[in-house]
Amino acid sequence: MFEYKAINKLEKKLGSPFYILDVDKLRQNYHKIETAFKSRYENFIIGYSYKTNYLPFLCKELSKLGAYAEVVSRLEYDLALKIGEDPKRIIFNGPLKSQDDIHLALKNESTINIDSFYELEFVKEYALHHPNKQINVGLRLNFDISYNGQSALQEGYEVSRFGICIENGNLQAGLNELAALDNIQIAGLHGHFSTRNREIESYRKITQKLCDIAKEYRLDNLDYLDVGGGIYGELPPSFHQNAPSFDDYAEAICQIMNQEFSSYEKKPRLIIEPGMAMVANTFIFIAKVIETKTIREQTFVLVDGSVHNIKPTMHKHNLPMKIIRKSGTAEAKQVFNIVGYTCMEKDYLAHEILSELPEKSDYIIFENVGAYTIVFNPPFIKERPCIAAAEDGEVFIVRKKESIKQFFNEDIYMF
Repeated sequence: MFEYKAINKLEKKLGSPFYILDVDKLRQNYHKIETAFKSRYENFIIGYSYKTNYLPFLCKELSKLGAYAEVVSRLEYDLALKIGEDPKRIIFNGPLKSQDDIHLALKNESTINIDSFYELEFVKEYALHHPNKQINVGLRLNFDISYNGQSALQEGYEVSRFGICIENGNLQAGLNELAALDNIQIAGLHGHFSTRNREIESYRKITQKLCDIAKEYRLDNLDYLDVGGGIYGELPPSFHQNAPSFDDYAEAICQIMNQEFSSYEKKPRLIIEPGMAMVANTFIFIAKVIETKTIREQTFVLVDGSVHNIKPTMHKHNLPMKIIRKSGTAEAKQVFNIVGYTCMEKDYLAHEILSELPEKSDYIIFENVGAYTIVFNPPFIKERPCIAAAEDGEVFIVRKKESIKQFFNEDIYMF
């Protein structure tokens, strides 16, 4: 598949550049995560994080495998419904939910985790208007997960901005408000935190704290504990990073769950919400070499893709990549940068690569591009590229290359 002639044939069909989703790899990731956790804690659910990559074909495939839809907006909620997901298998998270969003989720009996006090008002309104209906809600909690005096949060933030605070009494106040209505039941506790290093210790602390809170506040009838997402997936060797495995995460989390609920006849469900771990290594991006040039003492390889297509955060770490050459011969190795089609100076797809210099019409394959690229990738300067899926030796389109009519949607733009 990755021979020059095969890629050239795909380019004629799909246009250039383009993505390819490895469906078999996606299924492998799902089964590896499921096996790691379910073999240790039977009552286990995967809620796939739509925000990481909400390609409809991918979301449907994961749903077929058994994943719930974990969504953080009405847009994503509606997408889950559109692809045929059972609303009872949707987990609705996120800090911004309207009254209509919450009322719809409650009507549909979706799992919903409340992030702030304003959402509690919408829940209470719905409960008052439906006094004969049992209303189940979860609460996203905010607590300290630092250790050894160091913040575990992304960017080193000392305090997470999400969830209902425990330390200042907000949790107790919220529980009191909900307890005033007989038809509201606290169904679950949610503890998602975006951590810097995705370390096992963070997940151990989150799981233990959720269990402690459940007991401290006598929430004896919880249906689930949700430890959130953010775990590492399988990283390529070129990353030179000793990341925890799925089994490592599962052992730490499930050991606590089994210990804390050993005496329960019905243990609460354990939910995790993987995104990057599920999809990062399932996508590749193939771009075509347009030109090479030297400016002063630096060599640049221009391709018809952009850093937006592979690294929307524009970090400087080089992704795993392969050069597929039109000619079998290559010159001596030299250092070069791979740059994109935009007019931004920082549009570097790769920095200081030491290899044989690519030539015009060669292809460069960038790996591990499945997380956040599709959702963050804007139609900036150039249209969104085609996405194809590869399964059992067949390659088929799952998102067409964007045209000017879609780029400038005539239903929303005024001409």
